[in-house]
Amino acid sequence: MTSTALAIRHVRFEDLGILAPLLAQRSYRMSYLDAGIDPLTDDALLESDLVVVLGGPVGVYQTAAYPFLEAEKRAIARRLEAGSPTLGICLGAQLIADALGAEVAATGRTEIGYAPLTLTPQGQESVLAPVDGVPVLHWHGDQFAIPEGAVGLAGTPGFPHQAFASGANVLGLQFHLEADHTHLEPWLIGHAHELASAGIDPRTLRADAASHGPALRHAATAVFATWLDGLDRQQ
Repeated sequence: MTSTALAIRHVRFEDLGILAPLLAQRSYRMSYLDAGIDPLTDDALLESDLVVVLGGPVGVYQTAAYPFLEAEKRAIARRLEAGSPTLGICLGAQLIADALGAEVAATGRTEIGYAPLTLTPQGQESVLAPVDGVPVLHWHGDQFAIPEGAVGLAGTPGFPHQAFASGANVLGLQFHLEADHTHLEPWLIGHAHELASAGIDPRTLRADAASHGPALRHAATAVFATWLDGLDRQQ
């Protein structure tokens, strides 16, 4: 039976990445809603079997500057209330945390590049176990608190809250397991100003992607496959 997967996209190059073939293997019919262009309605999110909220360069608190965020946060909150499978990546994880009542705030610093996570004891027993010790792609400046009732799974020295799970159906990841290391160039172009402001040489990221990307792809595929196959579709 074909299921539906809806991805909310905030910038065109931050897409489903390595998630797309995994979803196709599981007979999901995939579609995108582009934030700020397509209507983000409660019904659109509620009708999908799976929703993936992708990353982007805005903050969840910037609703005055980016009004679409109000409708997006409302629709995400409705979906979470229904207990439906929802994955958030970077901004997506922050939007989920916000919808669950947790604080999301700017930190005044950035974490961009490949670096390993420290998994919590719960994280070591979670779907994230395959990425233990594997450098993952970080690209964030905001920080979420762990929502009440959720379980913190991972952190780094600068950003101690990097992942959380709320039951089997909700997973929030601050880092980018979905990013395809062979298609990183659009990220380097699209975020050129941010990289320059942070003093980061794109050549370093390009080299690190080539070095760490294959192992990360293998580990990230295992993470997503385990999470997808463990979803509670009775919710």
